[in-house]
Amino acid sequence: MTIQAVVLDIGNVLIGWQPEPFYDRAIGQERRRAMFDAVDLHKMNDRIDRGATWKEEVEGAALSYPDWSDEIRMWHDRWLEMASPAIDHSVRLLRALRRADIPVFALSNFGIQTFELAEREYPFLAEFDRRYISGYLGEVKPEPAIYAALEADIDFAPSGLLFTDDRQDNIDAAAARGWQTHLFTTPDAWAARLVQEDLLTADQAI
Repeated sequence: MTIQAVVLDIGNVLIGWQPEPFYDRAIGQERRRAMFDAVDLHKMNDRIDRGATWKEEVEGAALSYPDWSDEIRMWHDRWLEMASPAIDHSVRLLRALRRADIPVFALSNFGIQTFELAEREYPFLAEFDRRYISGYLGEVKPEPAIYAALEADIDFAPSGLLFTDDRQDNIDAAAARGWQTHLFTTPDAWAARLVQEDLLTADQAI
């Protein structure tokens, strides 16, 4: 089926999301590995993505693991260093799709407060036609409910959607619903897919 709309993940598609490399720089790789073995920071972040209050979750983890309290609090105090930089080519592709009158939606696991901070740092996050952000919906990828929420709110069939995400499990969940998909690896590969699907010309996709 002809693609009628594009759906974009945000982390590692439009902006970087690299907690481990951040901590490698901040405290060293060996200490980072020890901390991630001791503290399930990604599980903590999953609760934030489901709508839990960012600062409360981080502070709760810091109090639960006093040996790592300072490092855990970096997840709040230095979060923008983990969520960076903007992936400029992907941002240009978002804008090129909008100029070509292709509807573009965001579907992303993101906390409420972290998304508000990201919006201030990255104004292009306001440029989607619609946004489906897990913290506000109380549902996360790759669980079916968040995909269903998007489907229920738009006028396009699942087969008319092209979805890109950097995680295979999120891609698989969309494909199971009949969405067309692209596993995001690089902006150049994503640009090539958009050209292949006749959504953009080669010049527009630069």
